[in-house]
Formats: sequence, structure tokens, C-alpha cells
Amino acid sequence: MTDTHVPDDADAASCPHCERAFPTETIRDLHVGRSHHDAMNDAERDAYEDAYRADADDLRLFQYKALGALVLVYFFFLMTYAVVA
Repeated sequence: MTDTHVPDDADAASCPHCERAFPTETIRDLHVGRSHHDAMNDAERDAYEDAYRADADDLRLFQYKALGALVLVYFFFLMTYAVVA
């Protein structure tokens, strides 16, 4: 889950529908798209789609990095077992 705590000295992005504060505009755009889908205007819909695509790209990059790390760990243990056994 994304951290939505906004420090007191930060300039928060607030939801235009429920006035909830978010630490970044991207998280606010995702909130608007998921929580206020029926009340969105065209600009908010475009911002949601852009934020959703960026979030999906970040998630895919994380998945590739995690897969690469698992492959490296697997081969490390495989080579270690081959040398020791």
C-alpha cells in the first residue's frame, strides 16, 4: 500500500472531490480515478490514465529487477553446491 502521510511542512496535493491530502499529485490522480471515477472530468481522467500507466511501468520494472535478483541468488547457490559437493 502506498504511504499517504503528508508531512506538516509539505505542499500537499488535495483531492478536488473529498479534500483528502496526498504527498504527490500522482497518488492524488490515482485516488481520484479509483475513488471518484463517476465524478471525474476529462482532465482528471487523462491524469489518472497517465498516472496508472506510469505506476504500471514502475511495477513492471520492479518485477524484472526482482526476477533478476532471484535468478542471481539461484545460480549463486547452484554454483556453491557444485563446488562444495
